[in-house]
Amino acid sequence: MVFTEILTPEYVPERLSDRETLWNEVEQIEKSKRAQLAYSFDIALQNELTLDENIEPFNVIYQTAEDGMGDTIKPRLIEAGAYLSRVMVIDDTEEALTLSDDRIEKAVRQNQVRLVIIDPVQAFIGADVDMNRANEVRPVFRKLGVIAEKTGCAIVLIGHLNKSSGTQSTYRGLGSIDIMAAVRSLIFIGKVRKDPTTRVLIHEKSSLAPPGETMAFKLGDEEGFRWIGAYEISADELLDGKEGKATETKLERGKKLIRELLADKKEISIRDLDEKAKEQGIFGRTMRDVRSQMKNELEYRVNEKQENSIRLKE
Repeated sequence: MVFTEILTPEYVPERLSDRETLWNEVEQIEKSKRAQLAYSFDIALQNELTLDENIEPFNVIYQTAEDGMGDTIKPRLIEAGAYLSRVMVIDDTEEALTLSDDRIEKAVRQNQVRLVIIDPVQAFIGADVDMNRANEVRPVFRKLGVIAEKTGCAIVLIGHLNKSSGTQSTYRGLGSIDIMAAVRSLIFIGKVRKDPTTRVLIHEKSSLAPPGETMAFKLGDEEGFRWIGAYEISADELLDGKEGKATETKLERGKKLIRELLADKKEISIRDLDEKAKEQGIFGRTMRDVRSQMKNELEYRVNEKQENSIRLKE
């Protein structure tokens, strides 16, 4: 529940601003099926997203040098339910596109693009740039950073790892270490050796916010893509072929916490719940997702302190 309020005309007694009082009196007085004394609105966010996440579709540039747009990328976008009119490509049939190309910023500005995906980054570094030389790589990524800062557009660079083993994860990217150093957020994705259909996503670097949970997902079997849940393994362990183990996600821990706190018909305010969740490293945004997923189990009330509270439905 993100927001709740009872709207009444000015002449209505103040006692009817209480939710329980209002509905009890309505049910006692009016029996007609066509009565229109009050309306209750439940406004749902699309795809079970939070208020912050539920945003309007925006324009995206998806620049790839590996997969065909017509036979690979487009079918995948259709299957994912993407707005195809929002996905754009910079035409590089006559002139190869590089990360230093002015066409990137021009396309972002002209089309109000909010996300640029480059796949793989090594293919767009430019023939005149030695990706193993820090002094040549830095200006390229500095320019991309300026574009992102000036336009508010997020730039996602997808890269390949080298074959070296026994080295730190941040040194496993192709090219200069400055490529890894230049980005604000770094995510590794690797296969679990004993189960090639299981991949693990690890948030290795996060300069502007706390890192996200390490998560595992399935890809390549008959059921297609699906999240498995939290996974316990480091980037170095994953890239060295070591085995990790599945763990509870913060969503699962949040659900367990609510059920424990509300056992035996207990009730708790949203404020107190969020405080207890925070003590376990589960923050407000995640708890909103938890309550959304548990909407069929929870009943919302206003307690004696006029705070929004919840309890389990009987």
